Amino acid sequence: MNNLPRDWDLVSLNELQADEPRAITDGPFGSHLTSAHYTEQGPRVVRLQNIGDGRFVDARAHISRQHFESLRAHEVVAGDLLVASLGHDPPRACLAPSALGPAIVKADCIRVRLKASVDPRWVMYALQTPAVRRWASNKMYGVGRPRLGLKTIRAIPVPLPPLGEQRRIVQILEDHLSRLDAASANVSSSLIRAQGWRRSATDRVVWSEGAEGLLAVADVLAEKMRNGHSARASTTGAGIRALTLTSVTRNSFTDAFTKIVTVDEERVRDLWLREGDILVQRSNTPELVGTTAIYRGPDDWAIFPDLLIRLRANVKRVSPDFLAAVMRTERAHRRLRSQAKGLAGSMPKIDQAAIGSLLVPVPSVAVQADVVSQVSDIEDGYNRLISEAQAAVRRVESLRRALLAAAFSGQL
Repeated sequence: MNNLPRDWDLVSLNELQADEPRAITDGPFGSHLTSAHYTEQGPRVVRLQNIGDGRFVDARAHISRQHFESLRAHEVVAGDLLVASLGHDPPRACLAPSALGPAIVKADCIRVRLKASVDPRWVMYALQTPAVRRWASNKMYGVGRPRLGLKTIRAIPVPLPPLGEQRRIVQILEDHLSRLDAASANVSSSLIRAQGWRRSATDRVVWSEGAEGLLAVADVLAEKMRNGHSARASTTGAGIRALTLTSVTRNSFTDAFTKIVTVDEERVRDLWLREGDILVQRSNTPELVGTTAIYRGPDDWAIFPDLLIRLRANVKRVSPDFLAAVMRTERAHRRLRSQAKGLAGSMPKIDQAAIGSLLVPVPSVAVQADVVSQVSDIEDGYNRLISEAQAAVRRVESLRRALLAAAFSGQL
């Protein structure tokens, strides 16, 4: 920020506040505003989840008009700068939208009312520049939830050209940023289409090629299904290895998430995993319950927790790879999700009966191998699309950073 044009200044955010009491303020802390005060309608409460990086996210919370009047010192009006004091990408900021209506900020949200001689959009974009982000990252403090204090937020350095120059650069900047936003939107829609293609292609291959009738999962297993066993992590480092639920959350096995637990080995002697065992999540969020993965570790290396159910395929009838591929299809996963049960507010669960009664195609061994190969090709194609999309996202973000850096050094 030192190489600024000659007619630019470098000022603190504090110097840009309006000439009025509490022009920079955070939200009320403690018992003055809690979730118990929220109502179905009324003035808005601006919370951390509302402050996106350059955009206001319309997640609604309300308080009564009477409570709003008692907290007017924290009021937000359209055009105010809103800064998150904790969270990712500090100092994340956006502008209060014109349609917000009566509102206040909550704790950890900073409201900045700017003087008339500065364009609020200029200041908002200044807080997104690589230089300010580096500055802010070095000022964060706290363990677990690092934050920027109000004093530090007041001290954020902002390059400041004359007002006319601010507006000219912002106009050019927003034109370029709108193109980058359109590119990001195209990438996002491409990812959604790719996910739909992957699901439909996999379902079509698995359920239509060479099936010679349907059998229940229970009828193609070598032995009875098993629920796992959950135990406390060892405090001494001695014990046996156990998977965690994260080991299979992404429909594929990883050995990166295990722990050593203390347990009576006799109680879990039937729970040691073998290469090719299929693990199904019996409890998780509605979207993840029923997630299926094949164990790819060595035999007798680990046991599995109670939130997983183990299936051991009868390889004379069905290959583990084929059975897992069937259970990962949208058709099968939707069926398993529909069988999930649970009290309101609790994690839904499926049981062995729901899995065992699931009907699956069982074609010949040769056809099974061909289906598995085709599914693998679909996955490879999908992964290539994801990789290309991620590269495009990185390019967009790199261009955005370069654009902001150029704008706020007088080079745009």
